[in-house]
Amino acid sequence: MTSRRVLLAALAVVATGYAAHALPQPTVTRIAYFANGLTPTDGMLPATLRQALRELGYVEGRNVVYISRWADLKSERLPVIARELAEMKPDVVIAFGYLPALAMKAATTTIPIVVTAVGDPVATGLVASFARPGANLTGISDQSAELSGKRLELLKEVRPDASRIAVLWNAGNEAMTQRYREIERAAGALHITVDALAVRDSADFDAAFAAMRRAKPDALLVVTDALTNSNQARVLDFAANSSVPAMYESGPIVRNGGLISYGPRPDDMLRRVAVYVDHIIKGAKPSDLPIEQSTQFELLINMKTAKSLGVAIPNSVFMRADEVIQ
Repeated sequence: MTSRRVLLAALAVVATGYAAHALPQPTVTRIAYFANGLTPTDGMLPATLRQALRELGYVEGRNVVYISRWADLKSERLPVIARELAEMKPDVVIAFGYLPALAMKAATTTIPIVVTAVGDPVATGLVASFARPGANLTGISDQSAELSGKRLELLKEVRPDASRIAVLWNAGNEAMTQRYREIERAAGALHITVDALAVRDSADFDAAFAAMRRAKPDALLVVTDALTNSNQARVLDFAANSSVPAMYESGPIVRNGGLISYGPRPDDMLRRVAVYVDHIIKGAKPSDLPIEQSTQFELLINMKTAKSLGVAIPNSVFMRADEVIQ
């Protein structure tokens, strides 16, 4: 009897070991996220992006691991972080912003890169073309050739008597400099003088504000990237204290007290990024995925801010708004 029990126990162990060996192990996907902004308190990539990936079947703790890195606005760290990520060999890297995308492109020619918020990737040389980006990089572009000019037109509608408009942008970011040049071209047709307020780090904002106090522009247009967005509170305070109506590029800053914005929905872009990541994980080559350009834009107006600035929003603008904050 004892021998029979021993034999049965041994067979059970063998069977269990065989079954464990035979069961397919879940594949764990490693997705890296790389941005130039300030590290968030939770140290995680955007919640909207995580949720979109989860809806596509990527569940943390089961089949996906996220690697997140931020440069905290220190441009000199971008190449170092990019190389570190390349050495980790993730399945795909999401590069948020032109500068991280450029650094990541220089760090690897094999790891797939999905970019977003990079401006016009063709004009900056990031990709060969929208239809055929080439190499290992693709993604979502927030750039429309007419978009910057349209923002200036809207600002002119809000402030019809405006003849001088200040433009604040990160001159250390070629994608944002391209956007500034578009604004300059549009300003000529509208007979508007542009005050160029170039910043390269957070220390430059006080000088830009001082220049605006001296020049007293009729309005302000803010080009958004990691640098200007990270100094958002300072820009909002200046605009409020100086009674300067300002146009921004996306809705969140208007919900935080900005006057008006026009541009693609940031969350929509992140959801599209998730779709591109999914395509690549399932076998698509980045070079075969055209750069997708945003085609839907939203207009937001903060009426509380308009009243505090003494700005009367024309009905022609008010009636086109997708969201009005009271």
